[in-house]
Amino acid sequence: MDRLIYTSMTGANHTLNQQATVAHNLANATTTGYRAENNAFRAVPVFGDGLPTRAFVVDSTIGADFTPGTLQTTGRDLDVAIQGSGWITVQLDNGEEAYTRNGSLQVSPNGILLTQNGLRVKGDAGIITVPPETRITIGVDGTVSSVPINPQPNTVALVGRIKLVDPPQDKLIKKADGLFHLKDGGVVQADAKVRLVDGTLEGSNVNVVHEMVSMIALARQFDMQMKILENAQQNAQQASEIMVVRL
Repeated sequence: MDRLIYTSMTGANHTLNQQATVAHNLANATTTGYRAENNAFRAVPVFGDGLPTRAFVVDSTIGADFTPGTLQTTGRDLDVAIQGSGWITVQLDNGEEAYTRNGSLQVSPNGILLTQNGLRVKGDAGIITVPPETRITIGVDGTVSSVPINPQPNTVALVGRIKLVDPPQDKLIKKADGLFHLKDGGVVQADAKVRLVDGTLEGSNVNVVHEMVSMIALARQFDMQMKILENAQQNAQQASEIMVVRL
């Protein structure tokens, strides 16, 4: 019964955690460039006095689903999507690099190229700044050019190039900020092979039907584990009654 309680209790606890991951994926089914999170269970033995016959369940996060999302045409100059594999580099407030597939960009009042979440887009030579009174165009290689609105609209100036990278997927980890980071820290070198599609955004890769089926299965699994705990409690009560009668 001791083993039964350990397995059921920890299984129910981590089923709730996995249910939260599924709910998080569903909540981001329409988030631009979102990568669905995956989870799995694994059994871990409990070591102590006596033989290691007890085991409990832990929620082992596999990582993220790197399947590309659907490309959606917007026609907006500052919307870009990565074609194939690759990432857009952003700079955090602490100076560290992070990577995203969300190519919905904007220009701050100070002329800094940002994501819609306010993160600074990093270029090959640092933060990209845009001159005032200009229209921005982004090339397939990440080149950012500015065209004056007045008085000479045909004058094109190169203001920077977005740092596009393509590190191995097993080197990346998704953190609580929703961005991807290198597992061992550090930075990734720019990759000239990564290409952008302008006027386009990449949608979320969340499979809503799959996540809904997973949510139902997890709910049933949680109910089953709770019933096992109830049976264990009933067995303990009946065993106590038998011991009392015998005494």
